[in-house]
Amino acid sequence: MKILLTGATGFVGGHLLRSIQDEHEVTCLVRGATKLNLDGVHHIYSDFETSSIQELDLSSFDQIIHCAARAHVMNDEVANPLEEYRKTNTDLTLALAQRAAEQGVKRFVFISSIKVNGESTRDVAFGADDLPNPSDDYGVSKAEAEQKLMSLANSSNLEVVVVRPPLVYGPGVKANFASLYKLAGKGIPLPLGCMDSNRRSLVSIYNLVDFIITCLETPNAANQVFLVSDGEDVSTRRLVEVLARAQGKSPWMVPIPLIAFEFLGKLTGKAAVIERLTGSLQVDIQKNQHMLNWLPPYTMEQSLQLMLDELKSN
Repeated sequence: MKILLTGATGFVGGHLLRSIQDEHEVTCLVRGATKLNLDGVHHIYSDFETSSIQELDLSSFDQIIHCAARAHVMNDEVANPLEEYRKTNTDLTLALAQRAAEQGVKRFVFISSIKVNGESTRDVAFGADDLPNPSDDYGVSKAEAEQKLMSLANSSNLEVVVVRPPLVYGPGVKANFASLYKLAGKGIPLPLGCMDSNRRSLVSIYNLVDFIITCLETPNAANQVFLVSDGEDVSTRRLVEVLARAQGKSPWMVPIPLIAFEFLGKLTGKAAVIERLTGSLQVDIQKNQHMLNWLPPYTMEQSLQLMLDELKSN
């Protein structure tokens, strides 16, 4: 199969490239200035402007996996964050898909985000067929891209598959998960003892890559939206305990009341960060099993062990 991959310099795209390049003929669409080691990797340079996307020759590709995006930015300082997100996450995505449809590409796999569903859940997990309910500019830009892609699929022969992952972890991950991982590995007392009633879905890069490959190869995935996770939801306390044990440390949790964290969040302007620690975000992946016969091949503990082994080897 001939595949065009965007975002190969990113966290998800980089892992995906390493997993599929031996089985498929992969070409990476990259910017001129790139960190990607292109030795032995087919590549096309692009400035990722709409005009240049519309001139690409995509006629030789069977499928496109679109991982490239303007990532979620906390405290974005640009004048109009929504328009900046739209330029890359909506407009360029649609331009690439339209060009693919014009030139006979069979399938377009779009890596979206759980933020299309929303920021948190209470009693019911998010489902793949729920109505979009994004609450920030990044989520809005991804939701708009999904809507336009599905409209394109309805009016052309291009098959669209949308994958919405929650927080993705694995070797090379940054942001909140990386901070938690490092903190858990210090073996010091942590004030997370009361954070045991929330539930969060996560997905390891190993399970996510396996699911994306399934979406490439399974006919039933056409024109569908899927959520993906490890299939086991954990509290913040449980997550940090697993992270600590994976690094050979004994977790030591101090029971600080949640109300103290909420007060600290308001006091410091970090309420959103505290909500991610104390709140719930669960996804339902039953659709994946029913439609694609897919279950996560790795448990969270197995994924963390793979992550640790990879970090040590590097």
